[in-house]
Amino acid sequence: MVKKDVKKKKTSKAKTKPSKAKTTMAIRGRKPEYPKIITFACNWCSYAGADLAGVSRFQYPPSLRVIRVMCAGRITPAFILDALTSGADGVIVSGCHFEDCHYISGSRKAEKIIKTTKKLMHLLGMDERRLRFELISAAEGQKFATVAREFTKEIQDITIKNNGEK
Repeated sequence: MVKKDVKKKKTSKAKTKPSKAKTTMAIRGRKPEYPKIITFACNWCSYAGADLAGVSRFQYPPSLRVIRVMCAGRITPAFILDALTSGADGVIVSGCHFEDCHYISGSRKAEKIIKTTKKLMHLLGMDERRLRFELISAAEGQKFATVAREFTKEIQDITIKNNGEK
């Protein structure tokens, strides 16, 4: 058997300059910190709004983890409390506008569930501001991005006030 010498071609890759914020964080030896936010989004409206935000390249922090549910009215306090006790810093429940709900009364039911869950959170000694209810339609990608930025900032402020405690 004859071995053939195979020379590897050196490819030139365009080097991109890292942003100043990333460079500063790398110099300090830490990554930028974002809170962990779970978003329960209605399949018909809010999830499509989140998708529109991404497709349209609206800027929002990478702190959200979107979970698609068929209806916001199907969320239970157990889902929310489980997310918060399992390490999430905040939870957003997002549904259709009341008049556009595909399940007629799903968003109204979700609103009642959120009120009940906030009462439970108060009884458990949790900060009620860590839970937010929003109505976002499929055409409101910009609103989804705005809510994500505002809630991330609010959670960061809460964490700073509580000295890192949840």
